[in-house]
Amino acid sequence: MTQTDPMVRLQELEARAEKGGGDERIAKQHQQGKLTARERVELLCDAGSFVELDKFVTHRCADFNMAEQKILGDGVVTGYGLVGGRQVFLFAQDFTVFGGSLSGAYATKICKVMDLAMKVGAPVIGLNDSGGARIQEGVESLAGYAEIFTRNTLASGVVPQISAIMGPCAGGAVYSPAITDFIFMVDQTSYMFITGPDVIKAVTHEEVSKEALGGAHTHAARSGVAHFATPDEKQCIEMIRQLLSFLPQNNAEDPPIVATRDPVDREDASLDTLIPLDPSRPYDVKDIITRVVDDRHFFEVAPEYALNMVVGFARIDGRTVGIVANQPNHLAGCLDIGASVKGARFVRFCDCFNIPLVTLVDVPGFLPGTDQEYGGIIKHGAKLLYAFAEATVPKVTLITRKAYGGAYDVMASKHVRADINFAYPTAEIAVMGPDGAVNIIFRAEIGKAADPAAARAAYVADYREKFANPYKAAELGYVDQVIRPRETRARLAGALRMLRNKRQSNPPRKHGNIPL
Repeated sequence: MTQTDPMVRLQELEARAEKGGGDERIAKQHQQGKLTARERVELLCDAGSFVELDKFVTHRCADFNMAEQKILGDGVVTGYGLVGGRQVFLFAQDFTVFGGSLSGAYATKICKVMDLAMKVGAPVIGLNDSGGARIQEGVESLAGYAEIFTRNTLASGVVPQISAIMGPCAGGAVYSPAITDFIFMVDQTSYMFITGPDVIKAVTHEEVSKEALGGAHTHAARSGVAHFATPDEKQCIEMIRQLLSFLPQNNAEDPPIVATRDPVDREDASLDTLIPLDPSRPYDVKDIITRVVDDRHFFEVAPEYALNMVVGFARIDGRTVGIVANQPNHLAGCLDIGASVKGARFVRFCDCFNIPLVTLVDVPGFLPGTDQEYGGIIKHGAKLLYAFAEATVPKVTLITRKAYGGAYDVMASKHVRADINFAYPTAEIAVMGPDGAVNIIFRAEIGKAADPAAARAAYVADYREKFANPYKAAELGYVDQVIRPRETRARLAGALRMLRNKRQSNPPRKHGNIPL
């Protein structure tokens, strides 16, 4: 009997591990329009940089004839590599092995890379494609999920965590992505839900497809669970790489600086006429954003959800900023439940990871209606207020037009510790709009007037002259500067540069109690 060459044996074992569930299952994965776990890893990481860990791990289950069904790697590829030359840790679930179902050993592999990420201080990326808990393992599989959830929670705000849903993600499996900072989904091939269509039909008699219940656009546009819905896996992975380029490695570092040839003092004359003189006319706030950021590049987050609020990343003077903006093109830029939660989550992420906040304000108030009140707009609006007030990163605010009532306070006003507050000459800062204010203040006088319409128009004009402008707020120091719109880029850049060494802390405490 000849002894096998150790190098040959290693090569054979590596080849077996890399085959996952075998050629037939790999072919089926491709037929469904999906890449394999290893193909995804290769696309995500810089060429040749991925180092795999635990390649030969197998499950520990002996029941249900599982002892005869062991596959090297046990359904998940784990390790570390480089993205854009910077360290990341990642796991990629392999649907070709037991449907990607999670075992105790599989969970231990994921926990190992998450623990390493926390020690090293680097982002964690999860590429999810799994049928859920491995039923044959019972409570051991459930325990594995909980171990992962705990690490997600402890890593929150310490290292960036990104989840890509690239296939099924159901039941308890959804909670790990839900705790992470950003969720990507792929149209038509990925879905997330707690209970599937069959269970829903049995319990509530509702009939719904997987796509309608938990598909990419359902979660990107309706539930807000997903931040990005991409047409295919390659674009999904490219967008993850792009997102990472804006982020620091951990909460102790600043985001990377990216050189730009875009002059920091560049003026844009078109901004002078972009805001309509008629306060009831809409405009697209993204037209302002793209004109003032480096190279007109704005990486929008959650672009399909709560369209009255725009959030995303950009660079000014080569440095990452988080943009938060009301969108007059949708619901007149009112704050509602969706916009408040979307904005609050984004503000808190930026504050965790040392990303300065630039807030563009054009908000007529909170959206009225029984749906909003019954849905808890008071509580949800308070989340955005809490997030801005709690944040200690540099905060620069620009009021472009309307800033009325409590919504003015909430949107990074001077009173919730914004550092520098600018306003355009078109800014209107007041308790409410001139029409509504006059109806309350001068109701009796208008009623007694010989010509009520003319009297009302005169009162509105007077109120607008006194309050529907930025100068009363500037007189009180609530606005630091009234600026010409064409100078916006230079003014923002100058304020951010001045605030670069800002140091501010909150009172000592275990943690605050945000109104969840």
